[in-house]
Amino acid sequence: MTAAEDPRGQAVLVLRLAAPLQSWGYASAFNRRETRPEPTKSGIVGLLAAAQGRAREDDISDLAALRLGVRVDQPGTLLRDFHTVSDYRGRPLLQSGVTAKGVQKPTSPAKYTHVTQRYYLQDAVFLAAVGGPGPLIEALDDAVRSPAFPLALGRRSCVPTQPIRLGQRRGGVEAALRDEPWQVSEHARNAHCRRAGGRPARVDLNATVDDDSGDDVLGDVPRSFDPLRRGFTRRRIRHVRLSVPTGIRNPDSPDPLPSGHDPFALLGW
Repeated sequence: MTAAEDPRGQAVLVLRLAAPLQSWGYASAFNRRETRPEPTKSGIVGLLAAAQGRAREDDISDLAALRLGVRVDQPGTLLRDFHTVSDYRGRPLLQSGVTAKGVQKPTSPAKYTHVTQRYYLQDAVFLAAVGGPGPLIEALDDAVRSPAFPLALGRRSCVPTQPIRLGQRRGGVEAALRDEPWQVSEHARNAHCRRAGGRPARVDLNATVDDDSGDDVLGDVPRSFDPLRRGFTRRRIRHVRLSVPTGIRNPDSPDPLPSGHDPFALLGW
């Protein structure tokens, strides 16, 4: 669906993606696993498939066809971690090369410990809006409310904080991203007020939306999660800047001193 198409007949599921750590892999592999600065479509499709209890071999074409929009409410900070890998039997680690019989060769010279690097986003908060046919969105809404498998934000170790499910919306993906209040902590809102020198009613946030005529391309649409036939295809996206309600109590009036206001009236003067 493009931005110009009529969203009528389409429902939107809104998800809040927040956690101490989250990691959204894209093109990295092997010993260095990086993360995108925002959730990938494959990661969100995987979360929804897990919520419904789908096996890795199951068809996910209906989920991959959903329209996705992601809003960056709090970008978080990048964390680099490392893991050491060794064989519990004390044997040398294997290399990628194989023998004529298809058996992996041991490292030469023998290597008993290997360091791998993992990258995470710390304290990030995203709003994801997933749009599609009403019956499918309703089924996904029920599944996220009571998931069949544990949900994770990119990796199994990245457990999301609550709430994840914010419910269904009408009017299209971009409208849902624009209308949903800012999903950050009270501490973050107070810090924003101090920087702004007031209590603003709205905040400008970055977002990306699936758009067939978009000017950017991402290769993160999964064809299958089957380990024997994993693959990805591309999607076009559009970058937008949205004015979003802050949810701050008692926001500043656009006209703090309206006509006829008497600043001494409360003192009885």
